Amino acid sequence: MPRNLPPWLIPRHRKGPALANMTPVLRRCGVSTICESARCPNVGECFNVGTATFLILGATCTRNCSYCAVEHGRPGRVDAEEPARVAAAVRELGLDYAVITSVTRDDLPDGGAGQFAATVAAVREATPATRVEILVPDFQGDAAAIKRAIEAQPDVFGHNVETVPRLYATVRPVAGYARSLAVLRAAADAGLRTKSGAMLGMGETSDEVRAMMADLARAGVQVLTLGQYLRPTPRHYAVARYIEPQEFASFESEARGMGFDEVKAGPFVRSSYRAGH
Repeated sequence: MPRNLPPWLIPRHRKGPALANMTPVLRRCGVSTICESARCPNVGECFNVGTATFLILGATCTRNCSYCAVEHGRPGRVDAEEPARVAAAVRELGLDYAVITSVTRDDLPDGGAGQFAATVAAVREATPATRVEILVPDFQGDAAAIKRAIEAQPDVFGHNVETVPRLYATVRPVAGYARSLAVLRAAADAGLRTKSGAMLGMGETSDEVRAMMADLARAGVQVLTLGQYLRPTPRHYAVARYIEPQEFASFESEARGMGFDEVKAGPFVRSSYRAGH
């Protein structure tokens, strides 16, 4: 993380008994969280209010986006026991709300959609009262895979556009902006509550952010998150600028005016930030 951060970006370290209990349970159940893999600054805060974001399908991504801290390479085999282990962790941790995400698995015929569906089903069987959100990759736009994830009937269907279309070639070269909007539109048309998010400070203009928000609203997205991009290491994409809190507040207000049901925008906001709320 860069030095000389503005004062509103000094990391907040919130510890508590729930956070202290998290790591041993995760290790015992043999599951991972994106909170750890992506170095999220909110891990303590979110976990202490009963929310966690589980990372399925391994910890190695087939894509190599220039902003992302997740390891890139050749993933291992899909673990058929993983859904049951995630469900066991949710039960043992007593979570009210579980978010399930994954690395991108372009090596799999269904992009991992079947594993998402199996994990949602396992969590619901183990803890029926737990609400489940999925945060999925784009499945390379494959209609059957998208349909499989939708049919899992999560409480919230999430897919992040991450940035404005002009920057895709630089920071998300294998992804496609229109493809991501189509994934979200499919979920919205199926009647699911849909959610998307983006990171600001990569070099986008304010007008581009507004256009992106308008695109998401037209795609049927109901929940929007906007946060500050923070460079994981010096080898990752450089931060272009730090967005001030009042600018985030302005975007949040504009987004609500566009018709989003829920909007959270701020320096430390991430796609799963306070997801249960």
